[in-house]
Amino acid sequence: MSKLEVLTPQNSQLIFIDHQPQMAFGVQSIDRQTLKNNTVGLAKAARIFNIPTIITTVETASFSGHTYPELLDVFPDAPLLERSSMNSWDDRKVRDALAKNAAEGRKKVVVAGLWTEVCNTTFALSCLADTDYEIYMVSDASGGTTLEAHNRAMDRMTQVGVVPMTWQQVLLEWQRDWARKETYDAVVSLVMEHSGAYGMGIDYAVTMVHKGQHRSQHTGARLDPLGA
Repeated sequence: MSKLEVLTPQNSQLIFIDHQPQMAFGVQSIDRQTLKNNTVGLAKAARIFNIPTIITTVETASFSGHTYPELLDVFPDAPLLERSSMNSWDDRKVRDALAKNAAEGRKKVVVAGLWTEVCNTTFALSCLADTDYEIYMVSDASGGTTLEAHNRAMDRMTQVGVVPMTWQQVLLEWQRDWARKETYDAVVSLVMEHSGAYGMGIDYAVTMVHKGQHRSQHTGARLDPLGA
């Protein structure tokens, strides 16, 4: 499968690696609230487009803590594939889940995880060495212990064929055409919630340019200026 082929809802699968509190505590390459926002935004994008999604965790009870509640709420019925190895590829459950999706033509594996320089890198290198899958690393839904560590890990992976992406890029590549009305409303709602200035711009255009309804349920009166 050529990397010139864009991501589609039919050729993609997604794996979240170790989005757990103790892992997030060590992240210094990105603001951690932004990291969570981007991770949950990516998860919601996958739900909109029915992308098979794997959630894997490491040493939950003894060290890392439970996966972000906001992420689990997007996939409340998803199994959590617990591991002891830092490298997800070392766990048979993870390999089998990826292989099941790949057998359906989903060989483009979108990855987000903590930490970039350890769990993401070892998984990507091992997976590429053993399969014909493609790895698409979502840089802004991943984090490293320092910015240097994150950047060098991304450099190392791209040198061997991993494709760097951002979560919003993944979302819009899956949507591709605004004429696809079956996902249009959900994508726009996601953008308004998780895409910062882009979402604010849509809110402004809807209410101020097109005179649409504000999406807030606020019912309080707007009081006119009153000089003091």
